[in-house]
Amino acid sequence: MKKMLFIALFGLFSLTGLSQTTITFHQSNLPFLGVNYQFGQRFIPEFRVGTDTFFEDLSAELAANYIFKKTDRFEFYGGAGLRVGSFDGIVVPVGLNIYPFDQKDFGFHIEGAPILGFNDNQVFRGSVGIRYRFIKN
Repeated sequence: MKKMLFIALFGLFSLTGLSQTTITFHQSNLPFLGVNYQFGQRFIPEFRVGTDTFFEDLSAELAANYIFKKTDRFEFYGGAGLRVGSFDGIVVPVGLNIYPFDQKDFGFHIEGAPILGFNDNQVFRGSVGIRYRFIKN
């Protein structure tokens, strides 16, 4: 699992190293770190890795998010994805990205995501956090 996670992260960073990427941290009872790349104006696939856990218990997610409403101050999004590790299942994130400052690289977010487990394990994860966009000039 550790090798697969390292290869996935290295591949994602090398593909998007010169592109507009965003790094996020979500604080919740199931905290995670995410990296995404925005395709066009609306589609944002994101790779997420659980934090505050032992390497043997790492969880990973791949979520495909779509921005439904976008202004210069916020983005409202929803999507679906797959989670492996603890609480294996389908994840359905719905959230709000907020950019309150004039420079739109740093912001905040709030997200709710039911995790529909494959083994009848169901959990609703709510999170808040920070985000940083590497904006191309």
